[in-house]
Amino acid sequence: MARADTVARLPVADDDAAWRAEVRGALTDLSALESAFALTGDERRGIARATEAGFPISITPYYASLIDRDDPACPIRRQAVPVADEATEVPGDLRDPLGEEAHEVAPHLVQRYPDRALLLTTDRCSVYCRFCTRSRMVGQGGGARSLEVLEPAFAHLAAHPEIRDVILSGGDPLVTSDARIEALLARLAAIPSVRWVRVATRTPVTLPQRITPSLCRALRRHPAVWVMTHFNHPKELTPIARQGLARLVDHGLPVMNQSVLLRGVNDDAKVLEELFTELVSCRVRPYYLLQADPVRGTGHLRTPLSRGVELLGALQGRVSGLAVPKLIVDTPGGMGKVSVVPDAIVARAEGRTTFRTWRGVDVDYVDPPAPCLPSSG
Repeated sequence: MARADTVARLPVADDDAAWRAEVRGALTDLSALESAFALTGDERRGIARATEAGFPISITPYYASLIDRDDPACPIRRQAVPVADEATEVPGDLRDPLGEEAHEVAPHLVQRYPDRALLLTTDRCSVYCRFCTRSRMVGQGGGARSLEVLEPAFAHLAAHPEIRDVILSGGDPLVTSDARIEALLARLAAIPSVRWVRVATRTPVTLPQRITPSLCRALRRHPAVWVMTHFNHPKELTPIARQGLARLVDHGLPVMNQSVLLRGVNDDAKVLEELFTELVSCRVRPYYLLQADPVRGTGHLRTPLSRGVELLGALQGRVSGLAVPKLIVDTPGGMGKVSVVPDAIVARAEGRTTFRTWRGVDVDYVDPPAPCLPSSG
């Protein structure tokens, strides 16, 4: 893997040239993928289907350098290269699994909770992940939404001061210019009720050259920006990716990670332990381990919910609490996120609960007796 070693160890650039070259050089068709990997027949059929179905292919040269050329089971390859199973629908599959279209309160603004909203700022990504929740819309044209196009969304936010948390997503909001990002954040900062902004991005994973000092300064344009990134496998934590994360944190930007649980990628306790502990060593907090959304054509990448519960149980007590995320199911239809935990309660009685700890030991917790309240006389 000399190619990966060379590319993944390059220093993060200090200007826009490197990341823009990555975007221009992305692998987007069968010919480009054939030149990079020894494709299987299954992958060739998947690539043909993706082209016909309108869910585009894009893999930056950097991210392609992390892919094993000859192994179709490579965990990075499974995330980025289409396979024929994308044409297969299974029970529970949905075109819009999170009900975002039904919860759109203004153009490009989705509100599923009372105090937060999702602003879809672009349809472009540097890499189109094959498990994408928004495969229905990404890469469909239009690119970054202008401030004028987003003005009805800003007006809705200003008219609803109960919305204090805005998540910028898409597409990837950081695959655009610093000036556009700064203008967008400045516009949100002008709405007093928007207390903080979360930027959901995979650029630290797939395009770490994008994490320039000028980008970090642009992200500080709103007084409270959190960066929500998306590492799924330890192989993605290359030296250049770590340098990008350090640059974000050193500029005072808190970084959280949301991993998606994926079959054949990270559905293994040792892989997750390495991923989460290495993220903490990079000063990144593992926030969510997400059960993969039931997006149409992703059944081959999804795991049973019981597998996630089993994996979380394998981590608890053996890994620092800093490195254990919440296991989350974002329920279909836009009904909201639910946290799932291993069932540690083995028995209940009056005033007594028996827990089974990570050591396999049963321990009783005894409730205190009801207090005698002082008399008002």
